Amino acid sequence: MPPMENVWQYPVLGVMLVAAAIADVRRGKIPNWLTYSGVAVGLIGNALVGGWGGDSDKLGLLRSLGGLAAGFLPMLAVWMAGGIGGGDAKLAGAVGALAGWRFALATLLFGLLAAMVMAVIVMLRRRIFRRTLARVGRFVYLAFTPGKPADPTSADSPKIPFGLALCLGACVALVEVFWRGGGAPKWFLGI
Repeated sequence: MPPMENVWQYPVLGVMLVAAAIADVRRGKIPNWLTYSGVAVGLIGNALVGGWGGDSDKLGLLRSLGGLAAGFLPMLAVWMAGGIGGGDAKLAGAVGALAGWRFALATLLFGLLAAMVMAVIVMLRRRIFRRTLARVGRFVYLAFTPGKPADPTSADSPKIPFGLALCLGACVALVEVFWRGGGAPKWFLGI
């Protein structure tokens, strides 16, 4: 297990993600107070523990800011395209602010995989799998033709609680962190 000064953020991360997942499943929205608090605690806590730049064991403020950007910016682009809610993007940023860029990207990767599995299950249960794939295929085709592609969603399109998917993704990333003995997921990007 990693030294305690290197893992202070994981209990905070766990509480934030579980609260976000519950809120997302119940209300379909992740509250701003939760995501903004996660970002603030991540930036301030990592600055206090690791200083300005941090070192190989501690993030520090600059690396925490890098994690915030790595989590938030890709999800901001997805939000702007209409794929997720703004709370999901802010939650990914808070994950990065707390645990760094590698952990944020690993959480996004595992979270996207969890969301895909959740989406397939919902489509199969509602018996709309083939229709949904046809809509997505049409969208991809239109995306490569001149003009603006049509929105692939419809009024009956199921919504996936992406906050829950991020929570599951972070759980997988966290298991990997503790299995390897601390730090960020080391396999990710080979760095």
